[in-house]
Amino acid sequence: MNKVLKLGFVLIFCITFLTPNITWAVSPTLITFPEKIQRGDPVMITVVGLTKISEVKEITFDGIHVPVFLYSPEGKQASNGAGKKVTAFIGVDLRKKPGNYNLKVKLTNGQTLEKVITVLEREKVEEPLGIPEKLGGNTTASQNNLIAVLATENSTLNNLYTGKKAFWTESFHFPLSQIFVTDPYGYSRETGAYTIPHKGTDFRASEGTPVMAMNRGVVRIARTGISYGKTIVVDHGLGLQTFYLHLSKIKVNVGELVLPGQIIGLSGQTGYTDAPHLHLSIRLNGVSIDPMKFMEFFK
Repeated sequence: MNKVLKLGFVLIFCITFLTPNITWAVSPTLITFPEKIQRGDPVMITVVGLTKISEVKEITFDGIHVPVFLYSPEGKQASNGAGKKVTAFIGVDLRKKPGNYNLKVKLTNGQTLEKVITVLEREKVEEPLGIPEKLGGNTTASQNNLIAVLATENSTLNNLYTGKKAFWTESFHFPLSQIFVTDPYGYSRETGAYTIPHKGTDFRASEGTPVMAMNRGVVRIARTGISYGKTIVVDHGLGLQTFYLHLSKIKVNVGELVLPGQIIGLSGQTGYTDAPHLHLSIRLNGVSIDPMKFMEFFK
């Protein structure tokens, strides 16, 4: 055997058997967006270095399980293909106490990744909002009735089924062709003796403006409520749901599969409102988050 070949065998032996601590793959790391997180914000979690969901045993935030999917930085979510990263969305409740919370990712190889997420206080803003005459006007009885109705309608919306897989494959888009925010997410409405948090974003929309599905999903609610008016809820799977409130007309049925940009209804002023607009809410695993912050994921 010539000397060059012998030297090659020696090098292979040394690398293989005498240096067991060499790591050939990049160690997985956690990245969260945005960097600063306040109450009511959505958070995108990316496990850099992983490309398969099967590599993740579980992701938890503050001890609560979080669904996982594959996502591309180019704005496409899919089950396979180059460029996809293991991703999860979490929603920070508007009422969550500011402080430090643990994000934990358990991998199937036994490794655990952890990161502390600091939740900041959201600026507290309160504005008066009366009750329109169609709901009884500004009386104590109307106030009490409104709170009771909200509790009943929220109970229904809080218990909607969500698919066990993601129905969407493309980026999310706004439900209106023109976007102008009239009432932001997170402020409190003073209604008589009650304070009602605004867990959504209101957009300017004259009566009858087409409202589009923000992404592919299944219609879970298409009905008229006393407070929320004509309402549509689209389930995008894995706990991600979009809510379209105060519509004048509903153009879809429960169980229907809707496509991105499909017209699902027309804007209006039904329910607890005194002017035409579209109220949009987005929930992540039952937590209502700031829709405008959520849309920053898809820029």
